[in-house]
Amino acid sequence: MRTVHVDWGVVGARVLAARCDVVVVCDVLSFSTAVSVATARDVTVWPFAWRDEAAGAFALEVGAVLAGGRDDAVSLSPASLAALAPGSRVVLPSPNGAGCCLAAAAAGVPVVAGCLRNAPAVATWLHGRDGDVGLVAAGERWPDGSLRPAYEDWVGAGSIAALLSGLALTAEAEAAALAASARRPLGEVASGVELIERGFAGDVEMAEDYGADDIVPLLVDGRFGSG
Repeated sequence: MRTVHVDWGVVGARVLAARCDVVVVCDVLSFSTAVSVATARDVTVWPFAWRDEAAGAFALEVGAVLAGGRDDAVSLSPASLAALAPGSRVVLPSPNGAGCCLAAAAAGVPVVAGCLRNAPAVATWLHGRDGDVGLVAAGERWPDGSLRPAYEDWVGAGSIAALLSGLALTAEAEAAALAASARRPLGEVASGVELIERGFAGDVEMAEDYGADDIVPLLVDGRFGSG
């Protein structure tokens, strides 16, 4: 029977890519949400782990805008990507979400950006495929670089797991699905509080708009498009 697995962070993405036939990365605040919003507007997104000189050079090479900090015109803020014209091209750095996507893609498996906005669409797409499913809760980073588990990514993965009827759930996947069934408002969780305090309450609201996007952001040739 097909099985749904859940794990954490970049290392978890590598582990799941080695054992599963498709990997879905959930970085709800905000990489996966930003990619979902962008893809729904026909904006092409290249994930990049860090915003550095290499990212800038790559953006020039592919004719894309390099996303900056959240206060910049184009950034990880989903609202900033929603304002772009269809056909725009963006390099979107994110050590957590993009890092997980790139780690899984290096193993050669299909990689999808999943979030609350596209959970129903992603689950439907997964039902149409064969093999085991890996759901990655990307998490955040502590100042020392270690993984900081993030509630929003756990329930993001769980929201997809809960819709995969007919597939077997590991203990971790079942626990995530149960957490999603009693999901708290994202404005109450650590990452949401941080964004609201910085003036980005709108990004939190966009992230918890369940089912708002009916597309599946699939990573192909290093960039996200509609699967």
